Amino acid sequence: MVLFAVNVKWGKEKFDGVELNTDEPPMVFKAQLFALTGVQPARQKVMLKGGTLKGMTLLMMGSADALPEEPIARPVFVEDMTEEQLASAMELPCGLTNLGNTCYMNATVQCIRSVPEVKEALKRYGGALRASGEMASAQYITAALRDLFDSMDKTSSSIPPIILLQFLHMAFPQFAEKGDQGQYLQQDANECWVQMMRVLQQKLEGIEGDTVMEVIVVSLLLELGLIIYVIYFIRGFVLQTDSGASATASKKKSLIDQFFSIEFETAYPEDWGKTCRVLMSFCFFN
Repeated sequence: MVLFAVNVKWGKEKFDGVELNTDEPPMVFKAQLFALTGVQPARQKVMLKGGTLKGMTLLMMGSADALPEEPIARPVFVEDMTEEQLASAMELPCGLTNLGNTCYMNATVQCIRSVPEVKEALKRYGGALRASGEMASAQYITAALRDLFDSMDKTSSSIPPIILLQFLHMAFPQFAEKGDQGQYLQQDANECWVQMMRVLQQKLEGIEGDTVMEVIVVSLLLELGLIIYVIYFIRGFVLQTDSGASATASKKKSLIDQFFSIEFETAYPEDWGKTCRVLMSFCFFN
């Protein structure tokens, strides 16, 4: 290995005693120059006059790139993330612990959680976990479901829904039935769904206004890619609402009534039949 100490002149700057090993590829020497000047090896042009390398001054040409700015937000590594950050970054769904034949309730909760409108309505719900009176069970079950969804949004780990299960047993004793060995008996998920819907029907307020169905129908048509149907829907597909007391009553419908048991009347424009025939002429059905 032959080492030489050379001087490198770059613009107005000069670097003395830079090591040059002739047994190594030129890229190693260029890497040293990059560390000193910030000029990328591909942009370096090194020139020298004839003579011995010992003590020789080399001339380097090339412009340095601007140094990268320090990031405003420091990078966070996966191993340093909290459970809430990990759940948000990786979009991992949260599971529910089986507390002893409680899969029927867990399945119902996960199904309800998949409806964005219900989740948003629960976030707006301000009822407390403690209540008294005729509607007490509906209030504390709704509040427990709200708090459970909030906890599930902050973690990707499994959560034991103990509070919701206790309130469900208090309100509906049939779900608290136990076998001969003291374990909870298996229950029907559909029955749990019906009871939960009745509870939410009493406590979750509906979306105000008369545009709920328009939003639903247009959204479905857009998802199916039926743009032309959207145009005709907006043009002539009118939702009928009664005036006076019936209009006031419709605003008081719960969210469950609006999104799970919708009833509406429709009126068609005079040329709707012609419109349908035109649309059918572009469609082929097997």
